[in-house]
Formats: sequence, structure tokens, C-alpha cells
Amino acid sequence: MANTSNLPGGDTHAVRAEISKAPASTRNATSEHEGAYSGPRKLVRPTLSVHASKDGAHGMRGESPLLTHQSVLSTVPAEDASHAEAFYFQKQMQMQTLMAFVLEDGEVIEGYIEWYDRYAIKVRNGSRTLIYKSAVKYLYKVNESYGQ
Repeated sequence: MANTSNLPGGDTHAVRAEISKAPASTRNATSEHEGAYSGPRKLVRPTLSVHASKDGAHGMRGESPLLTHQSVLSTVPAEDASHAEAFYFQKQMQMQTLMAFVLEDGEVIEGYIEWYDRYAIKVRNGSRTLIYKSAVKYLYKVNESYGQ
């Protein structure tokens, strides 16, 4: 049965037999590329700056839907840019510093930071309390007096 697929490498014995029957000039050119087929080519798009995409041809008729993902990926939120909050929490976790969290409603929770993520802080204070960062008004170290 003959191989009817259009993909190369479907029947390698038949392809090799055809190459060996081909003239020498053609055989040298194809033997260099034999086995070099690694599947369909992947499309690689260069990363363009936001200004380049607006100044180019796409800027006149609106933003191209093909490039909209690049502008989303290139914007970094201001709070994540310096990583200062992450460094501060890491230091307090390693030093096991007793912290006081003053919430928006005035409640004060004291404890040690067990872990944190982008939206919450887990505090160990006899029990374990999960505090949403959006509910924290401010925080400070307990051994340092606040308001100096």
C-alpha cells in the first residue's frame, strides 16, 4: 500500500529508496536535509514596544488584535515593581518578629508572619489567622513603639 499522506517521513523506506535512485546532484542536496525535518515550523513573533506598535501601520486603524497580548504583558503594576513589600515580609518571617496588624475597622492583631502571598498574610498568634491585605490599614513591629 502506498503512503498517501503529504507529510514527509511517513514511509521512510520508500523515501530513502527514492533518494538513492535520484541523480547524484539531487541526492547530495537532499541527503544534507534528510532527517532534519522536526515538524511544523513555529511562528516566532518579535516583542515590540508599545510605542512601536502605535507608531506603525496598526496605530492608524486601532490596535492589532495580534499584538494586544504584548501590551498586557509589558505593563508591571507599581506595587510589584520594587518588590519592597516581599523583601520586608521575608525579613520579618526569617527573624520571627512579632508584628501588629491594624485593620481598617480598628482591630489590632498581633502575631508572627507564617506566610504571605499577593492578597493575604497568615499570622501565627496562638491560633492561625488569615488576614486579607486589603483589610490592613497599617502594620508595625510590636517591640518598636509606634508614633515616634
